[in-house]
Amino acid sequence: MQRNHLTGVGWMILTGLCFVATNGFVRGLGPALPAAEGAFLRFGIGLVFLAPALAGQLRAGFPAQVWRLFLLRGGLHVCAVVLWFFAMARITVAEVTAIGFLNPIVVTAGAALFLGERLGWRRMLAIALALAGALIVLRPGLRVLEPGHMAQVGASVFFGLSYIVAKRLSGLVPATAVVAMLSLTVGIGLAPLAAAVWVPPTMGQLALLSGAALAGTVAHYCMTRAFAAAPLTVTQPVTFLQLIWASLLGVTIFGEPLDIWVIMGGGVMIAAITWITWREARLAPRPRPALAPQPARP
Repeated sequence: MQRNHLTGVGWMILTGLCFVATNGFVRGLGPALPAAEGAFLRFGIGLVFLAPALAGQLRAGFPAQVWRLFLLRGGLHVCAVVLWFFAMARITVAEVTAIGFLNPIVVTAGAALFLGERLGWRRMLAIALALAGALIVLRPGLRVLEPGHMAQVGASVFFGLSYIVAKRLSGLVPATAVVAMLSLTVGIGLAPLAAAVWVPPTMGQLALLSGAALAGTVAHYCMTRAFAAAPLTVTQPVTFLQLIWASLLGVTIFGEPLDIWVIMGGGVMIAAITWITWREARLAPRPRPALAPQPARP
């Protein structure tokens, strides 16, 4: 393996660890803090890290078309993060992580529906395999599906739609503007929802949310470095480790049972995502929107 490939794998390993840490911090909140309030505080704290970039972007201004896309993405992301926070408080960390792997599949299907991408038989087969993996994780009919399971499925769909809008924005404004404006629009969108269910947060809860905000910010930085160092076909399979770490976190810290079906289903979804990514690389340089190598995170 080339040295830059090893570097990319290293950055992606750090990415996965930081994303699992983010899940752990949010899981530690439990259901005591309403989902909308927890999400609002997480993004409010995150704005502290992004304030310098945000101030510069707002001074520069944006065309009306870009503002519409910012608002659309913000609305989609509001729905996604509220559902994600709700799910994190009610199902295992491993289940949240595994179901989250549906996000790149939503992106693939959405690219065909909204961006004019051709959905060939190979992509359709990969989508079918990923959906089969999700069914292995959820096992409808073989167990009772909790509201948290359905919330995480909904979160994956909304995260995928948000990512599609982000792909459109990435061709119009710098990446820093896309990230900073997401935090601003989501924070504003969550404010009335949080106010409606507000309960005074404890110092412990604020500390957990601060940890989630910091870990999420570092994760996105590491992921960007991984993209720069190595192709997605190299870094993509590493994302499966995230499910292993999430399962270990749930077992050791939160006393959650280790569910082999979740591991198997997540593995099927990662295999499908990796196959699509490999196909995208083979078809280059024809322009195609790249898949998110990870489930999108709040």
